[in-house]
Amino acid sequence: MHEPTTRPITTRASWDPLHTPAERPVILPAEIPPGVDWVTLPNGVLTLAYTHPAPPRPIPVTAQQPIPAWARTTALLAPTLGTGIGAAGVGLSYAAPGLIAMTHALWSAAALLVAAVIAVPVLARGTRRTSGGGGGTTTHIHQQITATGIFGKANGTINHH
Repeated sequence: MHEPTTRPITTRASWDPLHTPAERPVILPAEIPPGVDWVTLPNGVLTLAYTHPAPPRPIPVTAQQPIPAWARTTALLAPTLGTGIGAAGVGLSYAAPGLIAMTHALWSAAALLVAAVIAVPVLARGTRRTSGGGGGTTTHIHQQITATGIFGKANGTINHH
């Protein structure tokens, strides 16, 4: 059988990364892999070691706040209001031909009213001249009113010519 070889155990000299001799390799901070960091041992030696990430801080839990009455009322009224507006839009779309016909009828009625307001005095003036009432003479009435002072009593005279 084969006999195991024995080797003497030697302790390594302490290593200071700030005063590294030229023959030892230097690790740059960019070359350090994630999860590895410089740590100081209890005896004061600075060395690289695997580190555990710090546990995340717990998110503070706040007590639930009651829902304000105005928010609850608004939330309950929103679907009702939206449905009402939608129903009104559908109703107007069905009523549109009738509404258009009514606007045409109102414009026709307005035109008829304007024509009547203009035509009646014209026709009345023409029939008065031809009826011969009064012999073509016209009566002129003059009125003269006078008042003295701001709050004075007004007096007037009416003259027929």
